[in-house]
Amino acid sequence: MSAVPGALAAYRPALRPRVLLSDPLLDGAATVHLIKDAETGNSFKVGAKEHFLIARMDGERSLAEIGEAYAGEYGRRLGDAHWQRLLALLGTKGLLAGAPEPKAAPTSAPPEKRTLLRGSLPLVADADATTARLHRVFGFLLAPAALVPLLALVLAMEAVVVARSGELLLAVRGLVANPVLLTGTAILLWVSTALHELAHGVVARHHGGRVAEIGLRWRLPAVIMYCTVDDYLYLGTRRHRIATAAAGAVMNLVFLLPFCALWLFAPLDDATRDAFAALLFLGSVQAFTMLVPLPPLDGYKIACQLAGATGLAASAGGYLRLALRRSPEAAAYPRRARIAYPAYASATALVLAAAVAAVVAGVHHLLTA
Repeated sequence: MSAVPGALAAYRPALRPRVLLSDPLLDGAATVHLIKDAETGNSFKVGAKEHFLIARMDGERSLAEIGEAYAGEYGRRLGDAHWQRLLALLGTKGLLAGAPEPKAAPTSAPPEKRTLLRGSLPLVADADATTARLHRVFGFLLAPAALVPLLALVLAMEAVVVARSGELLLAVRGLVANPVLLTGTAILLWVSTALHELAHGVVARHHGGRVAEIGLRWRLPAVIMYCTVDDYLYLGTRRHRIATAAAGAVMNLVFLLPFCALWLFAPLDDATRDAFAALLFLGSVQAFTMLVPLPPLDGYKIACQLAGATGLAASAGGYLRLALRRSPEAAAYPRRARIAYPAYASATALVLAAAVAAVVAGVHHLLTA
């Protein structure tokens, strides 16, 4: 017996080409998939069963075939009314080929008013094309033959930074007394931040992503560059998403390599040597700060991918509150959530404790040096 009665059984629905579907993600106690129309920005969440059906709407399989697969997976057949509701929902949201052209997603808040004190400004007309050009020039660095030696050099550099951290800290203290070198170091750190953002875009492009915008954002006195990867959560694999999130911090460290070489081996005057030492320390701190697993930092995005979750911090907090109260609701969470949420909370606490310990040790060294 067909899983879909009547003429509807022969219908072969197809999603629009730019409809993106995410991997399964923990969302509190639920497991959801994100669906997005990349052309309009419309997005929403669906459960695992709905995703099972939608992901098979490729224009090749009929509703009868999809229904048979669903019955084999979940042990029940869907009636005509269920199919009609699902198709009506997808058609209303403009996700089906042949449906009326969808409208762009409404913004939840009016566009930010640009003032002298705060605002943002796109720098290029076509951010995706700009990123594609950058990828053509620098994409070879993402090949293992280039990337592995670079990462080895970064690890060696950070071993030097740790081993000589006391000397570098004193250089940072001395830098404050030299306004010219302090300004130069600040400019180099800003350039590193700009490259950090572009690295996200280039690596996302390498893995099939799309960059929506590159620009400047200011909250005076801070002025930073930004690069928006439009479909980060929909990149092909978890490894690709982690690589995209980590790319910025890796770029910060790669940026420091020539300055480390000059500091170690070049015949520099004392002031310049101290400035490079301070740059190494501050640049390393900048990079590793971005890897702290708290929103909105890159480390949080990496943690979300490792846990396979969306809204990880809020979900972990909600679960832990229930677990500490020994609420029966905590036991209803899936096993993966009961492991991921406490693991995230524990790892974050350890990272923050290590950061506080490092700051205390640094301050003590400066006071006693």
